[in-house]
Amino acid sequence: MRADRGGRRWARSMIMFIVVSVLSGALAAGLAVPFAGFAGRGTASVADTVQSLPKEFQSNPLAVRSRILAADSSLIATLYEQNRLPVKLTQVAPIMRKAMVAIEDSRFYEHGALDLKGTLRAMLRNQSGGSVQQGGSSITQQYVKMSLVEKARTAEQRAKATEVSYERKLAELRYAIAVERELSKNEILERYLNLANFGAGTYGVQAAAQHYFRTSAAELTLPQAALLAGIVKNPTGYNPVNNLSRGTARRNVVIKRMLELGVITVAQANQALRTPIDLAKVEPVPNGCANSRYPFFCEYAVSKLLANPALGATVKERDHYLKTGGLLIRTSLDPKMQAAAQASIAKHTKPRDTAVAAITVVEPGTGLVKAMVQSKPYGNGRYHTNYNYNVEKSYAGGYGGFQNGSTMKAFTIAAALSKGIPMDYRINSPEQIDLRNQRFRTCSGWTRDPTYQPKNSTHSGDLTMVEAARYSTNTYFLQLSQRTGLCSIARIASHLGMYDAQSIKPLDQVVSMTLGVGYVTPLMLSNAYATFAARGKYCKPLVVTSVRDKAGRPVPGPGFDCKQVLPRQVADGVNRVLSAVMMPGGTGGKLRFGTRDMGGKTGTIQQNLAVWFAGYTPNLAAAAVVADASLPYTNLMYGHTLNGRDIADPTGSGTAGPLWETAMQGAVRGLPNARFVAPPRKMIGDPNPKPPASDKPGTKPNR
Repeated sequence: MRADRGGRRWARSMIMFIVVSVLSGALAAGLAVPFAGFAGRGTASVADTVQSLPKEFQSNPLAVRSRILAADSSLIATLYEQNRLPVKLTQVAPIMRKAMVAIEDSRFYEHGALDLKGTLRAMLRNQSGGSVQQGGSSITQQYVKMSLVEKARTAEQRAKATEVSYERKLAELRYAIAVERELSKNEILERYLNLANFGAGTYGVQAAAQHYFRTSAAELTLPQAALLAGIVKNPTGYNPVNNLSRGTARRNVVIKRMLELGVITVAQANQALRTPIDLAKVEPVPNGCANSRYPFFCEYAVSKLLANPALGATVKERDHYLKTGGLLIRTSLDPKMQAAAQASIAKHTKPRDTAVAAITVVEPGTGLVKAMVQSKPYGNGRYHTNYNYNVEKSYAGGYGGFQNGSTMKAFTIAAALSKGIPMDYRINSPEQIDLRNQRFRTCSGWTRDPTYQPKNSTHSGDLTMVEAARYSTNTYFLQLSQRTGLCSIARIASHLGMYDAQSIKPLDQVVSMTLGVGYVTPLMLSNAYATFAARGKYCKPLVVTSVRDKAGRPVPGPGFDCKQVLPRQVADGVNRVLSAVMMPGGTGGKLRFGTRDMGGKTGTIQQNLAVWFAGYTPNLAAAAVVADASLPYTNLMYGHTLNGRDIADPTGSGTAGPLWETAMQGAVRGLPNARFVAPPRKMIGDPNPKPPASDKPGTKPNR
């Protein structure tokens, strides 16, 4: 009797084990749970486990790739953690739906959350075979499992979502019941097809169709659909790129299963089986800015996005949203202008040069950054760099600028005109001037330099403001800055977006300020000069013009931010003075092209460590720099190479100027031939001033 009771207890335990295993899919998953140990837990324990599970299932939004577009809607970069592009079930070819159902859950439309018949069949086959030969989980259960893995944010959560235990299988079943209650079969299949991993970093059937076949989910053929349906069970092992023979064999299993179920005809099956897999069509989707055609611009745009609190409370949250939110990001980049600037880099530089060159192009009146290029290619290899020489150091990849030399004289001109000093204002400007202990007014008092005795490198004499600008006469502008005071120059420069790109602090108010101060960037300088072109309207530089979420709703962002910072007539006066620079005999005279109105200014810093040319038309501005990039500027430009040749005489017009000229010639092509507005007669003064009294014959106006 005792033996009989023991046998009955053992039999009851076995029956309970089989029932629970069927319900949970445990045996179908091939779990190695000892019979006695599992049965010993008792029915009450199992019931408690089931009852404690939530009755509703909440899935996370799908991680969807985001796209960054240029102004013409061409693709700049794709950002993703999972390469996914969701589609509606109606956008998936019927043969794809049939292939997936055939291989994963042929009775999907006939059973509920659990396919009891399929699970029992799988259990028997697996037990008789001694290993897992066939899965028993329904598509709904698989969808639940994939969703739980997708929701996991930590290694512990991922381990819990994939652990081999009957508790997990029971949880999946309970969730699957909830899903079947809330969603139709087609809705479940749609979510499954968009969530599934199809290998090679592709998630969802649309991304998979694009990756493997360069087509859409709607256009998939039978052999293509069978291949994709087969990959899901083992995204690494059945990926044909990893193992062509294994991927082909798995595809053929799917085709034969479809034939067995009567989904396709014998003729269709035979033709599909004969169709080779064309790996030449495999097209990976590049991820991130490093793989972009415009990596430096792209990274700068991303840095601006990461600073936008509308995308998340922290930088980490914003970064995650950028790569999973399915955002459509439009930028200011104009591919034609970018190509023109890049062509200038290609013409005038070589990656192996020891000097670096950079150019930024900005649209006046909007602040839109149209192009951003540099001579060192992006990357970690030899002659490559991850530094962006066009932008400030506060951006993670920003180099932080270069000393800007005489391009600062433009702000002195603006300060003088603002104070009523006319363009024909003469100052005796000798070759050298003694400014030792001369007082210069600042915003907080006075400053002086006990040893300062600056010289000219071009024309000297009794010059007007226009003449001094044409020749970039240092001693004129130093005396002019003493008359205007440094504070007014500093304030105008600040209003036009100028600051130290290394320290992110205001420019220092020192005696030599008008000859260059601090570190500025091509982006900063081109945008400041764009303010003159826009008649005194300053706009913050803008690279991201709009962001929309995956539902097409706009995401708040900085947007256009413009304001009038100079009186229009003052800006008109600056344009008139800087136009003289571009006339014959001016330091920018040889850079003038066509019949457009244009203004510009050279810049050569002390010891020729960097040379600049910044210039503009009424509808486009650009700044080009050539420099030693070895902070803190311990190497002179002499001895550096540019375009494969030694730099013998580095100047703003002769070295940086050609880069600006070539870039601008291409960039303005097709733009209206706009004109500057004439300043008031009172501001111009004498329109025909007498020649300089003390011009030095033979000097070269090329600084």
